[in-house]
Amino acid sequence: MTFRKRLLRAIPISIALAELGTAQAGERPNFILGEISRTVYDGVSDDLLTGGLGKDGLAFAAPTPGFTDSENPTPAELRRLAIYNNYRALVDTTEGGGYGVLYGPNVTADGVPTSGQGLVAGVEHIAYAGNASGKVNVTMMVQLPDSFDPASPCIVTAPSSGSRGVYGAIGTAGEWGLKNGSAVAYTDKGTGTGAHDLQDDTVNLITGERADAAEAGKDSTFTAKLNAKRRDRFNAETPNRFAFKQAHSRRNPEKDWGRDVLRSVDFAFFVLGRDYPGASITPDSTIVIASSVSNGGGASIRAAEQDAEGLIDGVAVSEPNVNPTPGAPFSIVQGDGPPLTEHSRNLYDYTTLLNVYQGCANVALPPFVLFNFAASPARCAALHAKGLLSAATLEDQAIEAQAIINGFGILPEQNIVQPSHWFIFVPQAISVTYAKAYGRLSVTENLCAYSFAATGADGAPMPLSTAAEAALFGTSGGIPPTGGVNLVNNAAPGGPKEDRGSTPDQNLDGALCLRGLSTGADPVTGGGLAGKAAGFAERVAEGIAGILASGDLNGTPTLIVTGRSDAILPPNHTSRAYVGLNQLVEGGGSGLSYVEVLNAQHLDAFNAFPGFNELFVPLHHYFIQVLDLMLDHLRNGTPLPASQVVRTTPRGLDAPPIGLANLPPIAATPDPGSAITFTASTLRIPE
Repeated sequence: MTFRKRLLRAIPISIALAELGTAQAGERPNFILGEISRTVYDGVSDDLLTGGLGKDGLAFAAPTPGFTDSENPTPAELRRLAIYNNYRALVDTTEGGGYGVLYGPNVTADGVPTSGQGLVAGVEHIAYAGNASGKVNVTMMVQLPDSFDPASPCIVTAPSSGSRGVYGAIGTAGEWGLKNGSAVAYTDKGTGTGAHDLQDDTVNLITGERADAAEAGKDSTFTAKLNAKRRDRFNAETPNRFAFKQAHSRRNPEKDWGRDVLRSVDFAFFVLGRDYPGASITPDSTIVIASSVSNGGGASIRAAEQDAEGLIDGVAVSEPNVNPTPGAPFSIVQGDGPPLTEHSRNLYDYTTLLNVYQGCANVALPPFVLFNFAASPARCAALHAKGLLSAATLEDQAIEAQAIINGFGILPEQNIVQPSHWFIFVPQAISVTYAKAYGRLSVTENLCAYSFAATGADGAPMPLSTAAEAALFGTSGGIPPTGGVNLVNNAAPGGPKEDRGSTPDQNLDGALCLRGLSTGADPVTGGGLAGKAAGFAERVAEGIAGILASGDLNGTPTLIVTGRSDAILPPNHTSRAYVGLNQLVEGGGSGLSYVEVLNAQHLDAFNAFPGFNELFVPLHHYFIQVLDLMLDHLRNGTPLPASQVVRTTPRGLDAPPIGLANLPPIAATPDPGSAITFTASTLRIPE
């Protein structure tokens, strides 16, 4: 038992059991609904980690797994495709980038590459968590590798990154946990593929298969709350639309991400008790590490904040989407730069700002630089016409737009990365989905004139093909555009059209509408919002208030690693800001160390492409390190490293294969020039 658990176990066990449910007593948790599927994988024909594809089948050049019947895939085929796409979405699977050499299924827990394929034998358990209504179905999954040792048990949480389904952390926390013989507790945290085709009234099941919504009933991953009459009217007015789980569940699932992670641990203890009935596997005897990346990392941080029972022993996360409570009286200083006091802005705030200005800012960069394929001179002109840019020339307008972005506390190191994210619709997609989620809005509420649908060559909504819809469980990231479903501008001239092509300025009016929901004011006039817009803004603000982090980790040992060039979750508003808040809240009782990696960005998968491979190193390599360091700390008492900047060396021109020379380890004691410190209410980050 760790020291922290010895301390917290002074709480009467009856209180802890009441909060946790009854899993510790060997009984099924009361939040687990319906059937718990249990599947054994032999590690030869199929496995826990790679879906039977192995290291080579997940590699960058590997073909996409197919279906025997494209319109009726089997659950096993859908699972394999989901693993394939989720793994490759988060990890650079090129050998030159380190795959198969520094990390990957064939690399042992000790970091030694092998000639094998890295298939992992074991058992997979899947069930829904929620309430009896069946309207809150959160997917839980526990994977138990055959290497699990009940005499030295460990559980690692793997809540999905982004808005992905239950396999969304398979290649990150999942892979590390399985290699280290840990039980891995996954959850889709109320996001995931839940895609309701409102036209034909079909939904996803937990297996990924499609089914009629009425027949699926409570077994649906997500069904929009619409009666038949209302759905028919909506379809007549706006045909071929989709509702998605995170956007349209009307529950703001993010407010419950911490609870979902804690429940996944509780479910894991139940599964362990059932599969190892002769062992005494309890929270006292088990190391529990809360982990994952991006949204999953933020969920694990929130779980640690809410962990009154002392379930979690340590936290090790990468690039977490954590939204610190704003207004804390500290500043952030990078190098010799000016102090930043306007930090801790929430995801919706900075993303909607990017959604307004980034298309214009891209014009300042040469075309075709790191996927800069959607620069919009028309966006610059429209912003100028509305008085939101003052510069007269196109070049100066683009420079002004970039200055507005960086003046918002977004680091210059992200500037070269952000155009690629604009091209693949990251700020646009987040701005729409999170507005709907935070506002707890129905799919029928025409928020800023956006909807989700497949679109044709002319941009108009059309039915999604049967084969594409059947594959959504394996192809969708949970937030359109995804799996063939796009963002649609319902207010486009001439009728609804795909968002980017709907107007010459890439739908600036839609972006400004979404921005107004964040600020509570008209972005052009500065005046207050009126009517429905004011009501929507109030609901969005209420939703955001429910997802803010307190900064109080209850003294839990914690390691956060973030890339300085993160263009999705800016460090000044996420990781750095959380560190500062935690220092104010916990002071000398804090167990948090922060590692910031130079030349690392949010989407390691992009490092497979030219330009990215020359400039950026795999943050995933350091995520593995912080998990290793945390496990060593919890098992052996080895001190955690102090907060620091890690100075990596990019691969450079023509991107020769990466090696450890490019990737210096996290130092046990950083040199003074690399140490991150918090003194006199100032978080100091070295250049």
